[in-house]
Amino acid sequence: MPSLLPNTSARSVGLLAAVALVFASALPASALPGGGRTPRAIVEADSDLPPPISGVDVQEHLGEPIPLETRFLDSSGEEVRLGGLLSKTRPTLLTLVYYECPMLCSLVLNEQVRVMRDLGLELGKDYEALTVSIDPKDTPGQSAERRRKYLQSMGKPESAPWHFLTGTDENIRKLADAVGFQYTYEPSTKQYAHPAVVTVLTPEGSISRYLYGTSFDRQNAKLALLEAAGGRVGTSFDRIVMSCFKYDTATRRYGFYIFGFIRLGSLAVFGALATMLIYFWRRELKKGATT
Repeated sequence: MPSLLPNTSARSVGLLAAVALVFASALPASALPGGGRTPRAIVEADSDLPPPISGVDVQEHLGEPIPLETRFLDSSGEEVRLGGLLSKTRPTLLTLVYYECPMLCSLVLNEQVRVMRDLGLELGKDYEALTVSIDPKDTPGQSAERRRKYLQSMGKPESAPWHFLTGTDENIRKLADAVGFQYTYEPSTKQYAHPAVVTVLTPEGSISRYLYGTSFDRQNAKLALLEAAGGRVGTSFDRIVMSCFKYDTATRRYGFYIFGFIRLGSLAVFGALATMLIYFWRRELKKGATT
């Protein structure tokens, strides 16, 4: 009997070790040594994305006005007041770019043109557009060239209200700071590092929404314009649709709004019932007339 104890003890130790191993593997990563977190440097090294550039970001200033009294040069070289370019009745798509940008600015403007063509809203009738260069060395001649190029790509005349502006570093910074558009100049490459974003302004010049990236959704752009205009653009159907969507601050996109759909469904049911009652009422009137 005593000769069995060592084997029994060994089996017990092995069983306990196996249980401990299973238990350890079942623990959440945060309970393990180091908290289960991979060092940031390793994550960035394994990623294809470059590390974030210091000083480049968008700080949202929703509801705040842009500096309407700042002055810029338009594509003809004339000095204009920023507030004088806003229609006061239509929202505006504002983009901050620079003309010598090797890639990103063109991607943003080309995407803006694509979305504007597909909006179902008309430039000059339902909304306007404003593009301002962040490079004080850019000229009105470059503004005229870019303006002509993008209007032609949309099939719009030269008179269409898409303004391209250049200005001093002081006024550019005032506008960028008001919008929350943070950018920086890289002397080594002689280029500007900046975010990709289109800002939606209300007719009065307050910031309503931001559209991010080089590929933004047509529906989100349209809803942002409808919201910025306070329901004053688009058809009656557009305003009904607007009631069925709500802006999600977490995803920065518009999503289905269940109570809007309920209201829309209630209207549809009411319309169907009213149509049915009118049909039966008219049929009864016809029967009464024949008798």
